[in-house]
Amino acid sequence: MDKFVRLEGLVAPLDRANVDTDAIIPKQFLKSIKRSGFGPNLFDEWRYMDVGQPGQDCSQRPKNPNFVLNAARYQGAQILLTRQNFGCGSSREHAPWALLDYGFRVVIAESFADIFFNNCFKNGILPIVLPAAELDALFAQVEATHGYRLTVDLAQQVVVRPDGKALPFVVDAFRKECLLNGWDDIGLTLRHADKIKAFEEKRRVEQPWLFA
Repeated sequence: MDKFVRLEGLVAPLDRANVDTDAIIPKQFLKSIKRSGFGPNLFDEWRYMDVGQPGQDCSQRPKNPNFVLNAARYQGAQILLTRQNFGCGSSREHAPWALLDYGFRVVIAESFADIFFNNCFKNGILPIVLPAAELDALFAQVEATHGYRLTVDLAQQVVVRPDGKALPFVVDAFRKECLLNGWDDIGLTLRHADKIKAFEEKRRVEQPWLFA
């Protein structure tokens, strides 16, 4: 998992509440567990005018001109701004996979569904909770300003607006440490690789029948 320390990125606004995981990545794309290649199908039913299928060439599909992520001004966005209860619905880990593969490293919302919130941290995405009033101001500024960018500093736990105003956010200390160091669940386990190897070698001597 890539480290997350500080990001200065373009913001895309998804002004919708209760966005569920089936909207983030529809069910027909859940057959693959490769953790990559889901970006073209992020928000598939909203981005395209036809019904998407796994393995389809999305570059040839008709796009919905009214969907925000299809606007030229938001191409290359790394920060998604949205509303309350983002990531509700089923617990599919494919949802953060799709967001990350598209290019998003930060999602800012008023609230998140618990399982989705946890899955974001495990996959290198920083979910940030801000008050509704701050989100209203951010949505207004994004709409009014082409190329609107925010700076997200995980070490300092602040989102910094272009006008210099810093918006503090809360993050669990353990999750923060994992993101700063790029540790997913496998990475955390491999920190103890020497102890694991020593345990297996000792067990091979003490219980050789297990390895016969």
